Amino acid sequence: MTEKSVVSSKGQVTIPVKVRKALGLKPGDRVAYKLIEGGAELVPLKGSILDAAGSVKPRKRPENFTEVRQATKRAVSRRVAEK
Repeated sequence: MTEKSVVSSKGQVTIPVKVRKALGLKPGDRVAYKLIEGGAELVPLKGSILDAAGSVKPRKRPENFTEVRQATKRAVSRRVAEK
């Protein structure tokens, strides 16, 4: 598959729909550019839990992780039930 796009004056590029679909990219996803001989490769970055470290401040200290786990399980269960 060959798709084309144009680099804007700000260095921005729109990833063509076919490429986004093929890579499973959604708005907000991150990608990396890997330089290879004669070009570059676009690689989707699949996040891990480590990417979120420190992004949420605890509501209180010390955090009761048993309560946190139970709340998370309830939230996930509701989300699955809604589908």
